[in-house]
Amino acid sequence: MIESTISKLDMILEKADRESPLNREELMYLLTLSKESDHSKVFNVARQLRTRYFKDRVFIYGFVYFSTYCRNECAFCLYRKSNHTLERYRKTDLEIVEAALSLVKSGVHLVDLTMGEDPHYFDNRESGFKHLIRTVERIKCNTGIPLMISAGVVSEEMLGKFKAAGIDWYATYQETHNPDLYRKLRLGQSYTERMERKKMARKLGFLIEEGLLTGVGDTDEDLVNSLEAMRDLNVDQVRVMSFVPQRATPMQHFTSVSRHRELLIIAIMRLLFPDRLIPASLDVDGLNGLADRLNAGANVVTSVIPPQSGLAGVSNHSLDIEDGNRTISKIIPVLAQNGLVSASREEFAEWIKKRQNH
Repeated sequence: MIESTISKLDMILEKADRESPLNREELMYLLTLSKESDHSKVFNVARQLRTRYFKDRVFIYGFVYFSTYCRNECAFCLYRKSNHTLERYRKTDLEIVEAALSLVKSGVHLVDLTMGEDPHYFDNRESGFKHLIRTVERIKCNTGIPLMISAGVVSEEMLGKFKAAGIDWYATYQETHNPDLYRKLRLGQSYTERMERKKMARKLGFLIEEGLLTGVGDTDEDLVNSLEAMRDLNVDQVRVMSFVPQRATPMQHFTSVSRHRELLIIAIMRLLFPDRLIPASLDVDGLNGLADRLNAGANVVTSVIPPQSGLAGVSNHSLDIEDGNRTISKIIPVLAQNGLVSASREEFAEWIKKRQNH
């Protein structure tokens, strides 16, 4: 029985190493693995595939969460509209620019400009986003750094304006590709509209990041559906994050899932997408969780936040920020301990160009 189990896993991993697409049954099998020795085998092949395409290079992203106001009622999110237990903020144009410049100076490869669906922007439509467009142009003009916008489901017209202003990436995570579960998570929001906006962004020339949450009631079948949906979207960056229960939300009493599940999904993503970017987020477990995610095959470190900036994270809104543990100076030694180095900006620009011409 044991020999049969090992043989099946070895055959799947050999197939993944050849970069032959894994089918649903094979993906389902990988998700059922529970032994540490089996996980180690999967992680090892994931790292080999990462090395094949990226050598020992890792990319690092800065994170500017410039508004924590939101019009939505996502069941999992601390910043849902009706949560009145937290102090919110909305950064000024100058504060956004200063935070971005600080991150660029520190050496990040990309700046991710993120907000909730802030009514200040969405309800005022043109005038609301006008300042943000100018802010994007200013950051791009002063730095030339690749930029990602994570601002929710913006209109197609606004997508075009973001592209013209210099935004390279569009991220609006589905969280799950099970429409029924989606409705329980993103209350009152259209599953189809969110998916279609990503497809429109792709047509406009954006690079696309898609992400999912695990530990929110998702099944193995749901995860396989998500992996296949990401493959169908031909996304450039794929992300998974473990759900962290948030106070004063409908899901505050959810039991946290073992991080082993997130790590296994990261590794499976690398088997499916050997040449894509897969983040190791500092937003879930901070610096202490970085090595495990790199070991599973991640090749991007995300959610670098400058201390004393008044900026928050998402899953853990204050973890590791003010003590400087979300800075490049703290990340580099962890990379080195794992035989990795920070890539050059030229290498990141080369990867982007290659994907844009793909």
